[in-house]
Amino acid sequence: MEEKPLILVTNDDSYRAPGIRALIEAVKPFGEVVVVAPDKPQSGMGHAITVGNILRLSKIDAFEGIEAYACTGTPVDCVKLAITDVLKRRPALLVSGINHGANHSINVLYSGTMSAAVEGAMEGIPSIGFSLCAFEWEASMEEAITYARKIVAAALRGEFPPKLCLNVNFPKSSHVPYAGIKICRQAEAYWADSYEKRQDPMGGHYYWLTGMFEGRDKGTDTDVWAIENNYVSVVPVQFDMTAHHAIAHLNTWQYD
Repeated sequence: MEEKPLILVTNDDSYRAPGIRALIEAVKPFGEVVVVAPDKPQSGMGHAITVGNILRLSKIDAFEGIEAYACTGTPVDCVKLAITDVLKRRPALLVSGINHGANHSINVLYSGTMSAAVEGAMEGIPSIGFSLCAFEWEASMEEAITYARKIVAAALRGEFPPKLCLNVNFPKSSHVPYAGIKICRQAEAYWADSYEKRQDPMGGHYYWLTGMFEGRDKGTDTDVWAIENNYVSVVPVQFDMTAHHAIAHLNTWQYD
């Protein structure tokens, strides 16, 4: 009897988040599911790993009929521990999310959700990060589940491109059905950061990060445009960050 595909599920919002339950629901029909997720929210951790503290991994009974573990570390820690200590065979797919909040454009660099997917890709595992453009934990994910299934089915059926992962963002659910799936490039945008300086009850100062997302890219082939026009955006993301186009130019510099 042929083994079912093994699917590793993780996230950065912790195993308690509604988004990971939605993702488990989306991928259950496709194979054997194992969950390794943080025990607390890890948003904005990027590709951080734990090197100065111990890591703990606890088996949990959080999802009916699903083998699951809570990890005290980051999303990338979760992936590393899953591969080295939890899984008995190589996963056919790694999925991360569904994140509460958008991970389009430059946000991919800060995202723990996407860094878990990137780590999977670095290990040669087909990997996909999923995010919903809504922060509310009570936000509806029914349509996101439907489209996650379409994308997972296609990924398992097709030949997954090597040395990359997929960054999938779902528009915030509304009464209007999604327009479909659009393969995109990452929009050029950045965060105009600012910090609110506040005072604690003891008279000391602390800072609270705020800021505005500024997207100046007007292209109709970007993830930001797709989401604003009610499409599910899919961006192929590579972990090779070499600016290959700049190598020839740098070779023209004088280094003596």
